[in-house]
Amino acid sequence: MNIPKEIKTAVLVIASIVLFIWGYSYLKGTDLLLKYKILHAQYDNVEGLTISAPVTISGLNVGKVSKITIDNATGKVNVEMQINSDFPIRKSSTAEIYAPSPIGGKQIAILPSKEGAIAVSGDALFASRKLGLTDEVAKQIVPLKDKISKLLDNANIMLENVNQVLDAKSKENLKASISNLNETLAKFKEASGQINSMLADNKTKINGSINNIEKMTANFSKISDSLEKENLGKTVQSLQKTLENVNKVMDDLQAGNGTMGKLLKDEGLYTNLNKTSKELELLLQDLRLNPTRYINVSVFGKKNKPYQAPINDSLKK
Repeated sequence: MNIPKEIKTAVLVIASIVLFIWGYSYLKGTDLLLKYKILHAQYDNVEGLTISAPVTISGLNVGKVSKITIDNATGKVNVEMQINSDFPIRKSSTAEIYAPSPIGGKQIAILPSKEGAIAVSGDALFASRKLGLTDEVAKQIVPLKDKISKLLDNANIMLENVNQVLDAKSKENLKASISNLNETLAKFKEASGQINSMLADNKTKINGSINNIEKMTANFSKISDSLEKENLGKTVQSLQKTLENVNKVMDDLQAGNGTMGKLLKDEGLYTNLNKTSKELELLLQDLRLNPTRYINVSVFGKKNKPYQAPINDSLKK
């Protein structure tokens, strides 16, 4: 059977046109040979999301992004998703834009919901956007950048103030201070060397002193042991008892008890003793002035002089 060339050419042209339309639709995200449903989501920002980006559920690829348009009235971005899966996606599910890797593009993950009616072609899902690793880093870098800028500004102000303070005279004074500090450190090093030399020269004496201290400590320990063995507690108790007796005697003296207490406290006895002492003094004075009154010795029979009372008699006063 001969087929005219015109028919062959027509079939080839039609097939080419169909193939071209299918290929163009496929590249745009629409597969004309598959049964699918269209779902929508509206975002404030879809940066990094492109047409033909994968749409997944729990990591499983169930479709792709077929169209991205902007709403002139609201400025929001409408994303059309072509779903090639029989999975029951509900209207309350969320279409979340996320970045699967730091260097890859964005894609959409549908977070299924267990409530609400099953979504049909043309329905809209809730929209959300998850920050990727790069976005998180950028979010953290922005405040850090502000802090670094502020720190650099403060550092510049501080350096300017330091430059104003450190004029030529201040710099010279600072250099002089550093020079003096170096000299002080050198002298300190020299003194340390002398101390080390002195310690080395007197090492034997120091060791001997330490040995003597150890011996003294040992002797003191022995003395302590000896005192403990000699029953120091009983000695202390005896001493305390003696002190109590002494305190009792002193209390009796203060109270005027006993002979010594009466001597200390009896004013009449004191007055009599004082008077007796005075009379004894006068008697001795009279004995010294008039011995013949008490001793009568006559060798040649001479009479004694008559007694004359002393002019100043203390007893009459």
